[in-house]
Amino acid sequence: MILEQSLTVVLQPRVGRSAQVSSTDGSLQPSWSLSSVLRKKVAGQCVVSKASRIFYELDKGLVSELEKLESSYSSRNPVFELSVPPQRVIRESNTLQGQSTSVLYEYRVNFDDYETVDVGVTWKLPLKWSCPHAPFYASRFLMGSGNERGSVAISLQSTPSYRRFSEGSQGCTVQVLVFQVVPWYVKVYYHTLQIFIDGKPQIISKVVEKILVSPSEDKVSPGSIEMMLRVPCRMQSAALILDFDKGFLHIDEYPPNANQGFDIPSALISFPDIYSSRSYLIEDSLDQSPLLQKFQKRNPVHSYTEVLLVPLTTPDFSMPYNVITFTCTVLALYFGSLFNVVRRRVGEEERLLKTQAEKLGLVPLLLSKLSLKLKGRPQEPPESPLGSSSSSLGSKMVYGVGIVAVAAVIWQYYSNSS
Repeated sequence: MILEQSLTVVLQPRVGRSAQVSSTDGSLQPSWSLSSVLRKKVAGQCVVSKASRIFYELDKGLVSELEKLESSYSSRNPVFELSVPPQRVIRESNTLQGQSTSVLYEYRVNFDDYETVDVGVTWKLPLKWSCPHAPFYASRFLMGSGNERGSVAISLQSTPSYRRFSEGSQGCTVQVLVFQVVPWYVKVYYHTLQIFIDGKPQIISKVVEKILVSPSEDKVSPGSIEMMLRVPCRMQSAALILDFDKGFLHIDEYPPNANQGFDIPSALISFPDIYSSRSYLIEDSLDQSPLLQKFQKRNPVHSYTEVLLVPLTTPDFSMPYNVITFTCTVLALYFGSLFNVVRRRVGEEERLLKTQAEKLGLVPLLLSKLSLKLKGRPQEPPESPLGSSSSSLGSKMVYGVGIVAVAAVIWQYYSNSS
């Protein structure tokens, strides 16, 4: 049993705002290097591999344009220049006469070589060429409006080369395999699948041969759908539409840029009946890398759609701050008012007793003490009013602080439960 793991990544090099990146108007293509694509410099060999190699391929369309300009495909030519000269140049074997073949540059990374291998290309002249395409252009887009529900559509458009190829075919069909992974917060209703071919609705059972659905589980695993379609060869366009609802996330699950939206991975469109392979002229067959051997196998043609950006309902992230500030303000006002009332009442009672004792004499003072005793208040000599005020103030402050603490605990409990 052999386990193979591969990674296909489509990256865009860093290009300045003032740089011209389009070649359709005669401007230069963007120059790039590994450091600009990977955002870091590559140094040394991979520690878990026996050998590390970097391959850079010139597409057959680009080689054809170079031959028209009578330019070679060496590392330095009038059209472009490679930043690092390759150790070996591998030419694809020409199976059809009169057609150009692709060129492969090989860079070998030594184990004891810790210098940066910054492979890149710098363009000198504007050049346009066309790469081979899959039988159908695959694209994906969103339908609907609002933050509650919507629809996702996968569109297939036949390429001009495939149209010319299928013009004379009558009654033939081609298989199309669609694989889509959907995050759990996008709740897809798979029974709402609609298929349109050349603008006409189709019966699902007549187009879909097989379908495999793996429902998502909230906050655990995403869902996936895999469909095997059988469409006519002369089909010009097709569309697959699925309805979905947008889920709600907890405030802790939102990224810092939540208002930008959430990404849905690209859909994989495969064509099992159409294969792609290369054959390279290599003298030493033992020197072939596993990647070259993989290129020379018959692999089904794959096509990838765009990454979808789905806007979800986002909460007001300033609300927790507003609630905290509002609650703290209310508690501060309550505690300040309570403390002011308690302190003012004690002072007023002390001043009232002292004034009455000075005006009425000894008998009223004794009556006031008797009334205080009947009310349950401690009897203290009139010459020490500070002790009475401090004890009464301490008990009332403890009572007020206890009320504030209980209110804060209740608020914290309800805020966490909500």
